[in-house]
Amino acid sequence: MEANLMVLLLLLLASMSNISLGKDLITKTQFLKDGDTIISEGGTFVMGFFSPTNSLNRYIGIWYKQIPVQTVVWVANRDAPMANTSSAALKITPGGQLALVGDNSQAVWSANSSRSVQNPVAELLDSGNLVVRDADDENPENFLWQSFDYPTDNWLPGMKFGWNLQTGHEAFLTAWKREDDPASGQFTLHLDPAGYPQVIIRNGTSETYGTGPWNGLRFSGMRSEGNNTETPYGLVINQKEVYLSYGVTDGSSLLRLVLSSNGVLQSIVWDLNQWVSFPREPSDLCDSYGLCGGNGVCNIDNFPSCGCLDRFLPNDNAAQNWLQGCHRRKPLNCHNGFTTDGFVKYSGIKLPDAKSSWYNESMSLQECEEFCLRNCSCMAYSPLDISDGGSGCLVWSGDLIDIRSISSYGQDIYIKLASTEISGLKTEPIHSSSRGKKTQILVLCLSLLVVIVFAGLLISWYFSKKKTTEQKLKKELELRIFDWSTILRATNNFSEKNKLGQGGFGTVYKGALDGGEEIAVKRLSKNSTQGLVEFKNEVICIAKLQHRNLVKLLGCCISGEEKMLVYEYMPNKSLDIFIFDQRRKKLLDWSKRFNIINGVARGLLYLHQDSRLRIIHRDLKTSNILLDIDLIPKISDFGLARSIVGNGTEDNTKRVAGTHGYMSPEYAGHGIFSVKSDVFSFGILVLEIVSGKRNSEFFNEDEYETLPGHAWKLYRNDKPIVLVDEHMTDSYDVDEVLRSIHVGLLCVQQSPNDRPNMSSVVQMLINDVPLPQAKEPGFFVGKHYPLGTHAAKSSKNEVTITTLDPR
Repeated sequence: MEANLMVLLLLLLASMSNISLGKDLITKTQFLKDGDTIISEGGTFVMGFFSPTNSLNRYIGIWYKQIPVQTVVWVANRDAPMANTSSAALKITPGGQLALVGDNSQAVWSANSSRSVQNPVAELLDSGNLVVRDADDENPENFLWQSFDYPTDNWLPGMKFGWNLQTGHEAFLTAWKREDDPASGQFTLHLDPAGYPQVIIRNGTSETYGTGPWNGLRFSGMRSEGNNTETPYGLVINQKEVYLSYGVTDGSSLLRLVLSSNGVLQSIVWDLNQWVSFPREPSDLCDSYGLCGGNGVCNIDNFPSCGCLDRFLPNDNAAQNWLQGCHRRKPLNCHNGFTTDGFVKYSGIKLPDAKSSWYNESMSLQECEEFCLRNCSCMAYSPLDISDGGSGCLVWSGDLIDIRSISSYGQDIYIKLASTEISGLKTEPIHSSSRGKKTQILVLCLSLLVVIVFAGLLISWYFSKKKTTEQKLKKELELRIFDWSTILRATNNFSEKNKLGQGGFGTVYKGALDGGEEIAVKRLSKNSTQGLVEFKNEVICIAKLQHRNLVKLLGCCISGEEKMLVYEYMPNKSLDIFIFDQRRKKLLDWSKRFNIINGVARGLLYLHQDSRLRIIHRDLKTSNILLDIDLIPKISDFGLARSIVGNGTEDNTKRVAGTHGYMSPEYAGHGIFSVKSDVFSFGILVLEIVSGKRNSEFFNEDEYETLPGHAWKLYRNDKPIVLVDEHMTDSYDVDEVLRSIHVGLLCVQQSPNDRPNMSSVVQMLINDVPLPQAKEPGFFVGKHYPLGTHAAKSSKNEVTITTLDPR
C-alpha cells in the first residue's frame, strides 16, 4: 500500500514538474483554456483569453505581463470572436497545426504549419512571438509557423516587416476596427517593394500616407530617425526577401509601433509607468498621400498648403484643383539620347513616391547625374544612401508625386529642367565713388554721436519701464511674459513663410522657441480695434481655462505698441480650412465630423458651466475651431469673450461684436447676449459641419437664404438627410447624422428660451433620448417672412463685426 502511494506521489510530482517546465508551451497534451495562461520564459509576455473594453466577446491574445494596463499586441481570432468559451481551447495537433476549437471541436481559428513534425509544441518567446516548432529544434530557421509572420496592429522589435520573395508572403499590419474591437479595420500598413522600398498606409485600396523611400538612416518623410541609437532600424534587400526590422539596444525598453484604428502609425514606449507616444505618421494635412498632384509640393505653413515646385506652373490655371498637379514652365529638350537639359538642386523636401523609381547601389552621384541625363524618361535623381557622406543612385521617371517641404530634416533632390531655366540672373556689383564713401562715413559718425549722447538716458528709461510693465503684467495676468527678441527669433522676424493666417484683429505666425517647441504667435494689428482691454481680456480668460477642447495659451508679449499672444501650435489649422474646401472636406469622414461636434460641445459646456470664470465666447465659428494633430477640436480666440457674473446667464452691451452668420437674433438686433447666444452659434456650426456649406454663403432656389432655414424646411418635410454633405462618400451612421441635424435645429431656434443649454446638448448628442420638436429658426427667410422674426441676409464674407448700433 505504501509503495502504491509512493508511486502516485512520484507521478504527481512529475506531472507538476512538467507543467512548470512547460509554462511557456502548448503541447499535444497541454491545452490553453479560458482562464489559463502561458508566460514567456523571461516573464515579458503572457498569452490567454481576453475581452476588450465594453465587449463580452472572447479572443486569444498576447499582452505584456508586467504592465498594469492590459496592452494586447497580437490577436489570433480577431475576425472570429467567441461568445461561449466553456469548451474552447487552443490546441496543437499531432501534425503541428495550431488551432482554436470551440463547440463540437470545430476549429474557430487555425494556423497552418509549413510541414509536419513528430513532437510539435507552440512556445511563447520573450520577444512576443508565438512559434510552432519541433520540441527538440529551437533553430528559428526551422520554425513551422510564427505569429511574427501574421501580425495584427502591433509591430514589435525583431519582427520582419515586409516580403518573403520566394513564397510571396507579406507581413503587414492591419488596424483594429475600433479601439474596443480587434476585428480587421480598414487601415493597413505595408512595405511597398515597387521601385525602392517605402512604407505606405492604405485605407482599403486607397493610399493615405507614404513615407517616401528609405535613405539609409530612415524613410525620407518620417520624423523618427532610423539611426537612433536606442532604436536601430535596418532595411534588408536580397533575392529571398525585402523587409524592415528594428531592435532595442536598451533591453529594459518596451517599444512598439502601432497602427491605430484611425490610420495613424505611432511609436509608443513604456516610460514612467505609462505609454508615451512619439512622433506619429501622418502628422498633418501635408502627409495626405498625393495631396498636391504631380510635381506639386505641400507646405503646411502656407495657405493654401499646395503649390508648385519652383519653375513649375499649375495644370489648373485657376489653381482650384491641385490634384491635377503642375508642369514645367519650360518643356524639356531630350530626343534619342541628345539633350540640352540640366538639373536644379531642390533642398529640404520629402523625396517623391518611389514606385516609379530605379536604383543602383554602386554608382557615384556624378555617375547618377550622367545616367539620368542620358535617359529621356529620367526626371530626377538623388543619392540612394545619405549615411557616411552619401552613395548610390536613385532616379525617378514620370511626374514626381507626394512631395512636401520639410525644412528641418528634408533631403536634396536634383530635378531635370530645360537649360533656359537653369541659368540664374547675374547681378553686377555697385561701386561707390570715393567722395560718396566719405559722405557716408561722415553721416554715420554724426549719427553715432547723436546715439551716444542719448543712449544712456534712453536705455535706462526703456529697461526700467519694460521691467515695471512686465512685472505688473506678470502679476496681473499670472502668465509667462515672452521677450520681443524671443518672438522675433521664433518667427524668423515674422517671415511671410511663417504666416499661418490673418483675421480682423491681426496676423498669426508659426514659430519655434529656442528649445524646439512649436508655437503660434497672434500678432495684433496696430490698427486693430482690439485694444489693451480686449487683449488683457483674452489673456485672462484663456490663462485660467484648462480643457482639452480649448486652445492652450502659453504666454504673451507686449513691446511698445506691439501686443502678441503665444499659443500652442495646431498643425491642422482651423476647421473652416477643411470643411469648406472641396478637396480637404473628403478627409473628414462622418466619424471625424461627429467627434469634432462633440468636442466643441464639451468645450462650450466647460466654458458655460464648469470653468472658474464661466465664459460666454460670443464669436464661435469654424475659423475659431482649431484642430490638433489628431483632429481634436480646440476653441480659440477669446478676444470678445465675457465672464458671467455670479449665477447670471445674460448681459447687455451697446457694442455688438461677432461674425455675420453666427450671431443670434437677440444679440445682433438688441445687444443681448447670453449662454444661449453661444448655443445659437454652435447650432450654426453643427449644420455647417453636416452639410459642408457656409451659412453666410448659402442660397437655394426656394429662397431659403440661410442654411438653418433650408435645414428646417427639410426637417419639416421629413427629408433632413438631404442636408448631408455630398462629399462625405464613406458610410455614415444615419441615426447620428439625423440626431446631429435635429440638435443643430434646436440650438438655432428663434427664442433663446426654446434653445437647450450645453449640458442638454451634450447629453442629446451622445444618448439616444427623445428630442423635442424643433421650432422655426432665427433669421428664417422664406417666401413669406414669419411674424416676429428679423429678416436678415448674411454677408458673403465671414467678417467680424466690431461696432454695430443695436436696433
